[in-house]
Formats: sequence, structure tokens, C-alpha cells
Amino acid sequence: MTAISDLPLLASGKVREIYDLGDSLLMVASDRISTYDVVHPTPIPDKGSVLTGLSTFWFELTGNLVANHFISVTDGVPTEARGRGMVVRKLRMLPVECVVRGYLSGSGWKDYQRTGAVSGIQLPEGLQESSQLPEPIFTPSTKAEVGHDEAIDFDGAADLVGDRGLAERLRDVSLAVYQAAADHARARGIILADTKFEFGLDDAGTLTLGDEVCTPDSSRFWPADEYEAGRAQPSFDKQFVRDWASSTGWDRNPPAPAIPDEIVAKTREKYVEAYERITEHAFEDWQRRTQA
Repeated sequence: MTAISDLPLLASGKVREIYDLGDSLLMVASDRISTYDVVHPTPIPDKGSVLTGLSTFWFELTGNLVANHFISVTDGVPTEARGRGMVVRKLRMLPVECVVRGYLSGSGWKDYQRTGAVSGIQLPEGLQESSQLPEPIFTPSTKAEVGHDEAIDFDGAADLVGDRGLAERLRDVSLAVYQAAADHARARGIILADTKFEFGLDDAGTLTLGDEVCTPDSSRFWPADEYEAGRAQPSFDKQFVRDWASSTGWDRNPPAPAIPDEIVAKTREKYVEAYERITEHAFEDWQRRTQA
């Protein structure tokens, strides 16, 4: 756990701690990494800083599309959390994961193989693993307190939020933010295959983007120059660790296995490379910015 002295801890998740600052929150990303919803005992150095840096970048880039909860990565962030901490606005979070897929991979590929559809959205016949979809699709899921999130269709998302009009806005905004991020990443040699967003409502009822945005933990990033449909893709994200974990014979139940040094080093390298290619800034620049 990432302990911050003298601040009330509101929540501790697989990767983040959230602290109460009164009128706002402090969200601190740790170096922990989880696969299949289980945290490994081995941290990835600088991972938390990469997640916070990339989220900050995307919040700034997409602020014209939807309001977000970002306030600062310096003002109000304790010294021990600099680089990994972000001060954010308080929101009433909505109980749905807003998943957008531009390519057919992961659970979406498995769903398509079984049914020819993903989250109830019928897709063309003959698609392969990692195929680009005709257009990005909104494939929401539940937000499980324990265990695994479950894929749902649009009607299920509307039921969860209790307002079909709000669910339509979630879908439309999620697709718009994904498209903006995917276009930006693609111009820099990275395919944003899929991602997930979380939204909340502020005190005025304004739909607001929260949590993290298009990080290697919440997205699949693929090198565009190595892309080939019909197979799994090399990645910049934690799929690299998932693949390693699967190869060990681990049954995906706690406890998760320790990660070897070479996998740790390669994973850190992939996270940092994703940051630098997307932001077009050296990772050290982010570290200097947040220590100022």
C-alpha cells in the first residue's frame, strides 16, 4: 500500500489509493501490477508515475470533449506522492465500466467466436483475432466489487445507471474520447486497440471523466509497425505480464506468482516507451515537472 501520512484513506484498490483532501481527493497510483484481478507481489518500478503521467496527458488533450476531474499533479500533492499523485474533483461515480473496442481482442474476441457478436453488437462474419472493426463499438461491463467485471449490452448499462439518456451520453462520449486518443496514438505509431473509461457526475450533475484514461493498465496498446490480423499482438501494456503469467501454469487464483527480474525490467521499459511515444516527451521531463 502507498501510505501517505496524516491523510484519511478512503479507498485502496488493486493499483491505487484514494485520500480525502476535504473539497477534493488525492489519487495515488502505486507500482503494483495485477493480472486477472489478482495483484502480484512484485512491483514494476515507475509504473505508478507512468499511469499518472499518461492520464494527465489525456485529460489535457480531451478536455474539449468532456469535463474531467483533473485539478493538479503538484499543488496539494504531498512530497512522497509526487509523480504518482493527482488531485482530483470529487464525483458520484457511475456503476458501469465504459469499454470501447476498435479491434477484436481479449474477451471481445472470445465473445465473437462464440456468438458472432460482442456485447450484443452483431459484427461481420469472417473477422480474425485482432481484426480492426468497421467502426469502434461501445461494450460496457459491470464494476465488480470483488471478482471479475462482467460484459453487458447497452440495455444492461442503461439499467445500471438508471437513465437511458445518460447511458447514451456515456456511449457517445466514450466513443469520442477513444477516437481522439486512438487518432493521436496512431499518428505516433501506436494502435489503441481498446480501452475503458469511468465517469461520474459532479455536484451540478455534469457528466465528468474520472479515474485513469488510456493507460497501459486500462488499454491495449500495440506497435503499429508490427500489427498483423489473425494473431495476438505484441504490446506496450500489461498484456505482456498477462502472457507471462499464463505461461507459468498459474490458475489465476490468489496468490499471484512473483514476477522474474527480466519480466519486470521489460514491462517497465514497455510502459515508459508508451509514455514517451504518446506524449512526445522524455519520461524524465514528467518526473522533473512533478518534482518542481
